[in-house]
Amino acid sequence: MPKKFRRPPANASLRGDSLFSARESAQPLAARMRPRTLEEFVGQEHLLAPGKALRDAIEKGSVTSMVFWGPPGSGKTTLGRLIAQYTDRDFVPFSAVTEGIPRVREVVAEAEQRLQIGRQTILFVDEIHRFNKAQQDAFLPHVEAGTITLVGATTENPSFELNNALLSRMRVFVLNPLTEGDIGAVMDRALLDEKRGLGGMNLKVDDDAREIITREADGDARRALTVLEASADHVGEGGRITVAVARDAMQKRFAHHDKSGEVHFNMLSAFHKSLRGSDPQGALYWMARMIEGGEDPMTIFRRSIAMAAEDIGLADPQALQLAIAARDAFHMLGPPEGYLPLAEMVIYLATAPKSNASMRGLSAALEAARESPAAQVPMHIRNAPTRLMKELGYNEGYQYAHAVPEAYIPQEYLPEELRGSVFYEPGPFGFEKEVAKRLQWWADLKAKVSTPPSPVGDKSGSGPNHVSSAKGSPDERKEQEK
Repeated sequence: MPKKFRRPPANASLRGDSLFSARESAQPLAARMRPRTLEEFVGQEHLLAPGKALRDAIEKGSVTSMVFWGPPGSGKTTLGRLIAQYTDRDFVPFSAVTEGIPRVREVVAEAEQRLQIGRQTILFVDEIHRFNKAQQDAFLPHVEAGTITLVGATTENPSFELNNALLSRMRVFVLNPLTEGDIGAVMDRALLDEKRGLGGMNLKVDDDAREIITREADGDARRALTVLEASADHVGEGGRITVAVARDAMQKRFAHHDKSGEVHFNMLSAFHKSLRGSDPQGALYWMARMIEGGEDPMTIFRRSIAMAAEDIGLADPQALQLAIAARDAFHMLGPPEGYLPLAEMVIYLATAPKSNASMRGLSAALEAARESPAAQVPMHIRNAPTRLMKELGYNEGYQYAHAVPEAYIPQEYLPEELRGSVFYEPGPFGFEKEVAKRLQWWADLKAKVSTPPSPVGDKSGSGPNHVSSAKGSPDERKEQEK
């Protein structure tokens, strides 16, 4: 059985020295400052504060297979190493980017040998989402048998990236981006630590330089320490790190965006909801974030065109036209000039009146179609291009709307079992107020016009008020004369 530790192992520092000191001078600052105890670990209090389940499991040595899901620089790899250290297990790092299933077999064979002498293995798989779901099955029997304790790290949502069989055998812990206070604490420790950090350089860091590094690290401790180290190299021993030095070391600050993973869909969702919520400021921001992150503008246009149909609809019929025109203008202009019609479209859609009545009408009609898939087309609105069809009663009883001055003769167009159904009801805003007026005009006219009832079901009935199909449109008359 592995040893159980309720506190950091007594020889943690000695083992740390043996592991790190020989190569410290060659390692970047972020690697040298990697926490070696839970007390040194900064952030993730929701998981590692005293009394939290994960911390208790680590200190008791009772950890099982798990996945750490969080952004870069939030401590996933460090936490994996600490688990191995506290539970006195062998830590085997594995990269899903550079290694494959053959290496997994080797690790498992080595783990089986360790088990024979009573020592357990933690297999830490970085970027575990890079394995496809079939490859992930390779871990299942060994996790199930307890040959290895699998600890995966991913920046992508495990719900989408891990197969259900593996996910059901692992606990998922969500790591948050570090706060600016967390980043500041990491920087301060590096500036004071003479052995692993920059304490021997006697650096001075201006308050505003420190603030800009902690803010623009975007929750990534590794990024902050990399910028700090580059700044220190620039100013040298006893030097002063100013805002200008920090910015020069930082270079371009890239927007968080991945174009395919969860961040991509979260930003598209935020963009769409901002448009739907009539907030042009939010919509413009998320549009800009996606552009800065390298998103294909056509993705933004596709979502905008869909939004115009779904959330604006006939409340403003110009919205869909403008969205398509903006897309075409972008194709003609290209970036960066094409971003202007994109922005104009975003502002227009966000400020347009909203209605999802068309979407609700479509949903209701589709549901009716699913519930009555065999409903027959009423005989009077069937076409009758042949003599046989006319003899069978096709088109008999149909009344041509343009035969009267109002161009409207009330008759039924729905199958008999659906007569009286209402799928579309206009909303109270924008152009749909005009649509409502039109519908009311037709309803009022229907109440005034005296016409015979439409034929029932598939049975056509002619009578003294029957309007011959010969009074139909010229095209219909041509077809019926064949």
